[in-house]
Amino acid sequence: MLTERQRQILSAIVDDYIRSAEPVGSRSISKRGNVGFSPATIRNEMSDLEEMGYLEQPHTSAGRIPSHKGYRYYVDHLMKHGSLAKQDVELMKVFFTDKMQEMERVIQQVATILSNLTSYTSIVMGPEVYGTTLKHLQIVPLNDRSAVAIIVTNTGQVENRTVTIPEGIPMSEVEKFVNILNARLKNVPLLQFRAKLYNEISAEMSSYVSGYEELLTMLDGVIHHDEDERIYLSGTTNMLTQPEFKDVDKVKSILDLLSERPKVVRLFDGTTESVGVQVRIGTENAIEAISDCSLITATCQINGQTLGTIGILGPTRMDYAKVTQLMEHLSKLLTKSMERWYR
Repeated sequence: MLTERQRQILSAIVDDYIRSAEPVGSRSISKRGNVGFSPATIRNEMSDLEEMGYLEQPHTSAGRIPSHKGYRYYVDHLMKHGSLAKQDVELMKVFFTDKMQEMERVIQQVATILSNLTSYTSIVMGPEVYGTTLKHLQIVPLNDRSAVAIIVTNTGQVENRTVTIPEGIPMSEVEKFVNILNARLKNVPLLQFRAKLYNEISAEMSSYVSGYEELLTMLDGVIHHDEDERIYLSGTTNMLTQPEFKDVDKVKSILDLLSERPKVVRLFDGTTESVGVQVRIGTENAIEAISDCSLITATCQINGQTLGTIGILGPTRMDYAKVTQLMEHLSKLLTKSMERWYR
């Protein structure tokens, strides 16, 4: 439990670091009019905050920077919401009062607006992503080790892919595996298929199917639908402008991930079924390539049906207060737009 003084100092450090991208020292914090503590007192509290895991000290600096734990505490307990800039509100309002001919264009424009207003990378998934569901899965053996996996969706799309049957697993086990999937995952959106497969179905598989882990791995690359026309990104190179991504290898892994649509979809695992703004900081993200990033998402729903998700990907040193406010405001406007579209 942090004391009120520690809370004030942590909040000041996060605010300063977001603005400057430079480690924050006790003297700069003491000069803030709203803190009112001596540099010596602040240094002691910063040491305690570091011991508790809320701050980190880069090797080359006497200042501190927030840790992932520190950012999480800031977002959950310290972040203050001001007012959105008037020009930002007007830009969004004008866009959504324009008559848009196609929902696809709305989605594209939302991605562009978000990346422009935040200088981060925006990701928007439209209604089509959620509307494509599994109708039927079939695996047809070609020989002892090879088979063709056939996926049929509710839209009539049929995909087939050759797979290698894991060594030592008979087709009878493969059939049991497929039967469970068809019974449990029929009509599940393909977007949610992978998450449900690993989080909900794997325990049942372990009781009935031998070698189920190898079969899950085999299937992992099969369930795929054409996200290219349904997911929109804007500002993908904005990562290059962030000081913490001067490391070429680090930023390359992020850009490589953003270039592969199935991996982009995985970023949203576990976020698309919840209403409201969600914040994942650093290692709270399951994909290692973005372990130094934060992902803020908001899902749009109408009558309980998910019709879209918007996301912002940026460094952990992101302006959480501004981005969460933008996401809340924009997701409400997008939901109203979708309601008019589907009415």
